[in-house]
Amino acid sequence: MRIINALTLLLIIIGGLNWGLVGLFDFDLVTAILGNGTNETATSSAAARIVYILVALSALYQIVSLSRLLSSRGASYGTSTY
Repeated sequence: MRIINALTLLLIIIGGLNWGLVGLFDFDLVTAILGNGTNETATSSAAARIVYILVALSALYQIVSLSRLLSSRGASYGTSTY
């Protein structure tokens, strides 16, 4: 589980930095590294699309992990609200 957690956090960090580059400089690092594909599209190459999908799945995994962590801490302290 620790390896999955570390890997998903790494992918989320990569995705966040990539979005920062897109927002600040209109530069997509993932597309620059993995190629632009056959057409000029927002989804770029198949490899870049896979990276984007993995980042999204990592975010979902971390959301579930965070909600479990918060609910277990709330139960141990006798309250489930913050």
